Amino acid sequence: MKKVGQDIEKVNFARKGYLETFAAEAAKWNYLVSPNAYSTQIMARAFGVPTANILATGYPRNDIFYRPERHARAAAARARLGLREDQRVILYAPTWRDDRYDDRGRYIFDLKLNVEMLRERFADTHVMLLRGHHLLAARAGAVDQGGFVRNVSGYPDIADLYLIADVLITDYSSVMFDFANTGRPMIFYTWDLDDYRDRLRGFYFDLTADPPGPICRTSGEVLDALVQLGDVQQQYAGAYGRFREQFCAWEDGSASARVIDAALG
Repeated sequence: MKKVGQDIEKVNFARKGYLETFAAEAAKWNYLVSPNAYSTQIMARAFGVPTANILATGYPRNDIFYRPERHARAAAARARLGLREDQRVILYAPTWRDDRYDDRGRYIFDLKLNVEMLRERFADTHVMLLRGHHLLAARAGAVDQGGFVRNVSGYPDIADLYLIADVLITDYSSVMFDFANTGRPMIFYTWDLDDYRDRLRGFYFDLTADPPGPICRTSGEVLDALVQLGDVQQQYAGAYGRFREQFCAWEDGSASARVIDAALG
């Protein structure tokens, strides 16, 4: 969704020389795996990779959503996190902000979501798993360990968290494209949408035009969407289906095999 590589008009990252370093790294790639036709076009231009080197296979990491072992893996993840059988899971996985870093170049996480409001409503029946971007890692906010909100930024594989999540809350993160394979509802908490779109990074498409879930600017709107989740899922079913058709069409559980065949065969 957000611009990458050479398509970024103004780099606001802590690391200087990003575009030059990125171009040097991309030149070393033999293959680049693409999840869908839409991404193939962007990758070829933004990464400077010939389309012949792009494997139109889908993402191997998303095979798990279509494999029978997903059920056992989900059960193991719930056990590892100590979740009750009746406890529902809210996964909050926002992206990082390019220009929010300290004098040592470490990115700063601002927990803009009012978790106290959600705790009052859902603490008895739900748990919120907070997954910070890997550039934030364990610095993703001070939260309760073992309480309603749990920081799982250091959990080894986010796919496990997708498998057990009943709903995803995100913003502009690419987690939306992977999570859509579950078919479960998504809520978009885009409190800084105008600034992120117009100044900070820029988008490839307008998420608000046909969103696969509600676009929320406040914590109160997020709370309302969670309370009415069944209605929300029904309301956005059509848009969700179109989103999956565009971004998940190649995902079927066999992407890993296609990558191996293309690269080694």
